[in-house]
Amino acid sequence: MRFFVLFIALLISACSNDPALPKLTAEDVIVAFGDSLTYGTGADTQTAYPAVLSAMMDRTVVNAGVPGETTTDAITRLPQVLEEHRPKLVLLCLGGNDMLRKVPHSTIEQNLRAMIRSIQASGASVVLIGVPEPALFGGAPAFYATIADELKLPYEGEVLNDVLRDPRLKSDPIHGNAEGYRLVAQRLADLLKSAGAI
Repeated sequence: MRFFVLFIALLISACSNDPALPKLTAEDVIVAFGDSLTYGTGADTQTAYPAVLSAMMDRTVVNAGVPGETTTDAITRLPQVLEEHRPKLVLLCLGGNDMLRKVPHSTIEQNLRAMIRSIQASGASVVLIGVPEPALFGGAPAFYATIADELKLPYEGEVLNDVLRDPRLKSDPIHGNAEGYRLVAQRLADLLKSAGAI
């Protein structure tokens, strides 16, 4: 009976625990690394999600978003960003421009995995953010969740889809507005808290 109770407790624990993150100190830097969705196209620098998240958490969040960037471009840029900012945590949000250019999902996945390996090798943790496919009922492709599951990464796969499905939260068909980016920041703040980073 004791073994059975222990087994059930371990099973519940395994099912309910999201991947954990190291606790961030007040001095630790977070880098938001991505494309126009990170940069804040459709809003301004103070209402892009990295700035809003920084204010919500009272932590430094560097906006390292470059509009139009593909995952192939980002692999080249990433080492300089890691060297310059030496983050404790990287919020990785890329793939939309690849999908707009019809890049195969396998290539996007391969590039994301390469970036995650580089980030982790630098000593930083990773939160993966899924980007919806540019389609009427598009959600984030399954490879985002697969990567997060295999590499034990905290994952936010719904918020960008929620923003882009609500006309009140977007500035154009593929970008949020200030309210949309505020929702992104709030969901990420909640994720970071549940993962133990804050």
